[in-house]
Amino acid sequence: EEPPRLLSWLGESWTPGSGKKAAHPNARFTAPAAQCPVIDPKWEDPQGVPISAILFGGRRASVVPLAYEAFSWRHGTFLGSVMSSEMTAAAAGKIGVLRRDPMAMLPFCGYNMGDYFAHWLSMPSRTDESKLPRIFYVNWFRKSADGKWLWPGYGENVRVLKWIFERLDAPADGQANAVKTPIGYVPSPGAIDTTGLNLPPGNMDELLKVDPADWRPEIDLIREHYAQFGDRLPSGLVEELEALRGRLG
Repeated sequence: EEPPRLLSWLGESWTPGSGKKAAHPNARFTAPAAQCPVIDPKWEDPQGVPISAILFGGRRASVVPLAYEAFSWRHGTFLGSVMSSEMTAAAAGKIGVLRRDPMAMLPFCGYNMGDYFAHWLSMPSRTDESKLPRIFYVNWFRKSADGKWLWPGYGENVRVLKWIFERLDAPADGQANAVKTPIGYVPSPGAIDTTGLNLPPGNMDELLKVDPADWRPEIDLIREHYAQFGDRLPSGLVEELEALRGRLG
């Protein structure tokens, strides 16, 4: 309940009728993490908590498949650095235009994003890369040609998490339950459990499709995105972009 009076985040006197915001728009991120009922009991352990996988994702109606795994830590860092979503009516900007938000950190990174990328890329030099989390990319928002959602989303996303867990039990460079494509390891046919979903025929094929012709235009869009970082952009990410271009043919 709103109190009758308080000091706002700007240190100003505030009342429910003042017409101003009492809290910063991002204040929701300051809620104590300990309140999460499923948080790991060791989340503040100074020795750390093991992390098996990192998931990046964006809102794309086409091109990007439902899920795929990076080839390596460096490739996974590349995926995080080019995260993109199409503008919706709820966001400022033109609907359908791509917005890049590297690692979902653009509003929160306190220093140059190029240096942030370099920090990620330095991890294999700090430890055995086999101990690092595997990196995946998900896209719940792919649509059919007639504009309908191909994937039900919400609680059904656990089916994709199940595939990820199964991948973690397999060698990082293997193809258990996955197919190697130019962009990464995509779930193989039947690898995602769709029991009881009653998806229309062809939906899964479209959700997991990787078409090089659709991906080639992404190369120039990523180059444009990278250009803003100038000489602070790590060479490793440029090499990953060129490797992707080569794989797409």
